[in-house]
Amino acid sequence: MKPPPPPSPRQSNRGWGGALWRRRAFACVLAGAVVALALLCLFYGAAFGPTLRRRHPGPPLRLRLRSVPQAQAQAPVPADLALSSLPVCDAVHSELIPCLDRGLHHQLRLRLNVSLMEHYERHCPPAPRRLNCLIPPPAGYLVPIRWPRSRDEVWKANIPHTHLASEKSDQRWMVVNGDKINFPGGGTHFHTGADKYIVHLAQMLEFPNGKLNNGGNIRNVLDVGCGVASFGAYLLSLDIIAVSVAPNDVHENQIQFALERGIPSTLGVLGTRRLPYPSRSFELAHCSRCRIDWLQRDGILLLEVDRVLRPGGYFVYSSPEAYASDPANRKIWKQMSSLARRMCWRIASRKGQTVIWVKPLTNWCYMKREPGTLPPMCGQDDDPDAAWNVLMKACITPYSNRVNKVKGSDLLPWPQRLTAAPPRLEEIGISSKNFSDDNEIWHSRVAQYWKHMKSEIRKDSFRNVMDMNANLGGFAASLRKKDVWVMNVVPFTESGKLKIIYDRGLIGTVHNWCESFSTYPRTYDLLHAWLLFSEMENQGCSLEDLLIEMDRVMRPHGYAIIRDNAAVINYIKKLLPALRWDDWSSEVKPKEDALSSGDDERVLIVRKKLWDQALLPS
Repeated sequence: MKPPPPPSPRQSNRGWGGALWRRRAFACVLAGAVVALALLCLFYGAAFGPTLRRRHPGPPLRLRLRSVPQAQAQAPVPADLALSSLPVCDAVHSELIPCLDRGLHHQLRLRLNVSLMEHYERHCPPAPRRLNCLIPPPAGYLVPIRWPRSRDEVWKANIPHTHLASEKSDQRWMVVNGDKINFPGGGTHFHTGADKYIVHLAQMLEFPNGKLNNGGNIRNVLDVGCGVASFGAYLLSLDIIAVSVAPNDVHENQIQFALERGIPSTLGVLGTRRLPYPSRSFELAHCSRCRIDWLQRDGILLLEVDRVLRPGGYFVYSSPEAYASDPANRKIWKQMSSLARRMCWRIASRKGQTVIWVKPLTNWCYMKREPGTLPPMCGQDDDPDAAWNVLMKACITPYSNRVNKVKGSDLLPWPQRLTAAPPRLEEIGISSKNFSDDNEIWHSRVAQYWKHMKSEIRKDSFRNVMDMNANLGGFAASLRKKDVWVMNVVPFTESGKLKIIYDRGLIGTVHNWCESFSTYPRTYDLLHAWLLFSEMENQGCSLEDLLIEMDRVMRPHGYAIIRDNAAVINYIKKLLPALRWDDWSSEVKPKEDALSSGDDERVLIVRKKLWDQALLPS
């Protein structure tokens, strides 16, 4: 059998040329795909993420601004250029909470323990997954109804979710009424109204005049599994401020409704990490059918509540386990009662469907427990005030020698405690005089802020306020006579200051502003940022990303007060048109004081526009 003849030169050249053509075509397609992917990465790059630290006052903006040509994508913004626009996110992201986006969990294939509620905890997107666009309002969005009317009604267009109204119709959580949603004040346990329920609790504890504030000795309350926060809403008239906490679970818009109503509330969950609050922050914790398994993992969740309760603090528990007579609930009640006894809690009152436990005032009971009793005492190396990304521990936090000696927190009643030097000041190395000076300085600063805004604001312009770099809470304390509440945010690098804020009868949280905040879009009327941008630059975080996050959090027609050095203020001013913060603005050089960073400090006050995505140029 003869071997096949060799190919002719023409055949050989034709085969080689075809292969070469195919390789060139594949290379061109591959190069095009790489270029397209690179442009997408540049456009959808690093919102909420750190950038390389720069010596000039503002970081360069990369290819994400429509006014910057592609050829200049990597160049810093020229000093004389005022940017005209920023990309707008798709409408599907109108309620985006970047670090609580469960869609991201599936994209990143995170292996989260659902039984431990890890899927409701913070998981922030990595740089390639971060959006760098402005969050649009939903279609038909209206300027929110002002407080105090907002306690009882909000615009349906602003939170177009009515499933809770039908699901909880028998519990009077909320009712759809035309273009509004009304809140009758009901809850899962208090169908007849939170106001009557609160009176009932005060009577159970035999407080004077049937008032739960107990003469100002109960000020800070933690409400876990709060629903739409009607319990916290009706505490406000008693000068009690509740931190109403719930996850974005099957009732995912409950905290969004609470904030739209103007009620202090935040997204959070009792999962695997500590709540972002220091030890001994609350006089009372409340669970009304909050659907929490308090017995799991050796009682670790109830021990977390114990950590944040003050000496002599109360835990109010309204749930079937407290009163039902069926075998399943009886078993749970016996186990929970045993856990509470081993934690040295005693029953202060039990009536109807509610039981109230009280925490001990001293360490005496802990010392009398039998050796080997569970849960154990926390070790001496445990910092009970550490609360940023710290795992919970199934142990009891003992009191310090000072607390044990004075048999309590040694705090004055509200409102005296607001301006009195808290005993825990010495733990962070601040003197009573420095604390008093801080109060006076912020009183003067806030008076000047309101003077500059006087011609633009009304008495009810603000309700939800955030101090993004709260220090000791002086800004919030100076607003006491305003009908507002303030979320005091303390950087995680200075978390020890948060216990001073709580000891003053204020509320707040720990946070890292290199990441997104745990709240819905459009939830705050006023943001105050004192030297925050300078601190973020020192940490190597992106200033423009922080501005985009502020825009996400701020309501249309909301205000931002930015106090920082002149270079930072000048940089931010160039971005005002792009952010649509140019509805109104004012810049002043403030009077220098003991807290000033130098003689070039400036105050920039801006107002955000109400804009409709449908009307924006394509």
